[in-house]
Amino acid sequence: MSFNMLSFLPTTLMIATLLPVLRLGLISLMQESRRADFRFSRPEAFNHDYDFIIVGAGTAGSVLAARLSEVKGWRVLLLEAGGTPPPETYVPGLVGFNYLRGNINWNYVTVPQKHGLKNFVDRRATIPHARVVGGGSTTNGMVYVRGNRRDFDHWADLGNPGWDYESVLYYFKKFEDYRGYMTPHTARFHGRGGPIAITPDTKPGKLTQAFLDAGKQLGFDTIDPNAEEQMGFAKPDYTVCDGIRCSTAWAYLLPAASRPNLHILHSATVLKVQFNKKKKATGVVYTYRGKVVEARAEREVIVSAGALASPKVLLLSGIGASYHLQQHGVKVVADVAGVGQNLQDHLGVYGLTWTTQSTSPTMDNAFSLQAFSQYIHHRKGPWTKPLGEYASAFLKVTEGGDPYYPDVQLYLSPAVFNMDLGFFIPHIYNFQKTKYMEYARPLSGKQGFTIIMYLMRPKSRGGVFLRSKHPNDLPLIDPNYLDHPQDLKTLVNGIKQLMALGNTTAFRSRFKAKFHDMPVPGCEGEKFGSYRYWGCYVQHMASSFWHPTSTCKMGPSSDPLAVVDYRLRVREVSGLRVVDASIMPVVVSGNTNAATLMIAEKAADLIKEDWNELTGHGD
Repeated sequence: MSFNMLSFLPTTLMIATLLPVLRLGLISLMQESRRADFRFSRPEAFNHDYDFIIVGAGTAGSVLAARLSEVKGWRVLLLEAGGTPPPETYVPGLVGFNYLRGNINWNYVTVPQKHGLKNFVDRRATIPHARVVGGGSTTNGMVYVRGNRRDFDHWADLGNPGWDYESVLYYFKKFEDYRGYMTPHTARFHGRGGPIAITPDTKPGKLTQAFLDAGKQLGFDTIDPNAEEQMGFAKPDYTVCDGIRCSTAWAYLLPAASRPNLHILHSATVLKVQFNKKKKATGVVYTYRGKVVEARAEREVIVSAGALASPKVLLLSGIGASYHLQQHGVKVVADVAGVGQNLQDHLGVYGLTWTTQSTSPTMDNAFSLQAFSQYIHHRKGPWTKPLGEYASAFLKVTEGGDPYYPDVQLYLSPAVFNMDLGFFIPHIYNFQKTKYMEYARPLSGKQGFTIIMYLMRPKSRGGVFLRSKHPNDLPLIDPNYLDHPQDLKTLVNGIKQLMALGNTTAFRSRFKAKFHDMPVPGCEGEKFGSYRYWGCYVQHMASSFWHPTSTCKMGPSSDPLAVVDYRLRVREVSGLRVVDASIMPVVVSGNTNAATLMIAEKAADLIKEDWNELTGHGD
């Protein structure tokens, strides 16, 4: 343990030096950052009485604050533990800095995993959950994927009316400003004019085109994954607006910040929700500038702190399994057994990389003076999206069930696994550095690409638990990866499909692509390419894809683990809702940010309906 900690010391020192210098250089160039810092400053007329208090200014909380404050008579307080987005977050090409441990995130690390993560320090996964205004929409990779239409139909089938695909499609379209070409067949699935710009990568490079062609050679179509069906290969859509990241902080909160009935307070950490004797939420207790402050909510408290922090807030407030609360000396307000349970996370398989002998696309042009000038002066050029070439594929690799319901996603990345020479990747993901370098060092100086694969609908379930009753203690997070044997089987089947993809002529003839077939440390005793080898590989090299959900699941009263009902009201109490990715009964088949946006938009309408402020669907 101590050796591995020391091995990260040079990286930690480099980050501590690099980030301040980067921000100092960008602050004068990014007027968007200066404008937001000013607009998100503490309100002068701050008070302690509101109609609604929203805990967390992340993806969902920012949407809710903007939508609820549209009602002029409603006083809304938005509290966020993190600060304002630093200047580099606005630049899509600098997205990698957001993944650094401890940088505008909670620095979450899971408990040791029984069934996997054998090449990670203490068998723990990192989950860099955002701690900043805008939440995950400020720090994520900006890839826009809604999920599969069957995901939402399944939610409805589980006893959640109004959450079927045709119902939620309205809300996806409501927030979208889709900037791509639409065919007569795909037009009904996209929205125009909403707050969030969805910008397709319309000029695929040679590597992306090879990926798409390789898919065709395996019999798959090139698709729009956010239209009718998801199966196939796709160019990426990004949440980018005119060259900058289109976070909910930028698209929703900034335009709403000048409203006199909306108060935004960042760097304020909520300790707990307060209740009266009738179990109605009456407000929150939070810390700000070293002081403990109370704020009262006349109508509702809405917890939107994310799938890892929302259950913690509820538990500290006395909402959860009574035995767990009593174990930590927390007074029980309501015995709601499901709080923190049902944790689901996409499990990603890392290190599957190919080298190329012929000339392959590089990111060299991104570091030219012309590229910098293009971005700084015109918000154009390679820095307007993640640097390099990317693409996705959605495949079904298991037998049985719906043939159009993919179970793995492939994600093309434009560099070999050792692109950073081991300075950052081990630190970001918590790889044991010696084992990482043993496997990745032979890739140093080589061109190539990596394809990450993740499991879209894991059967394994984990949980989030209190470490103690002290609010500053991070929760215990146990995703329980690979607990269900089907998860390992699905990922091994996916790797076999991935090997076939890399062996197509699209990659071999154009790039002389060759898989990096060095046995991964820990699996040397297995025959390379066998089922047992790939199973061993997954157990050693798979970790979180950073999409935790479902810890405050939505469901009917007959579901013992349901925390909120289909209107997102917390059970056994009143005046309290949860609105974020934690309410998903089952994780969506794709990146989770788009679905979280949809949840927040729908929740805003549900709240308005419940308080008689909505006259019709979507007003």
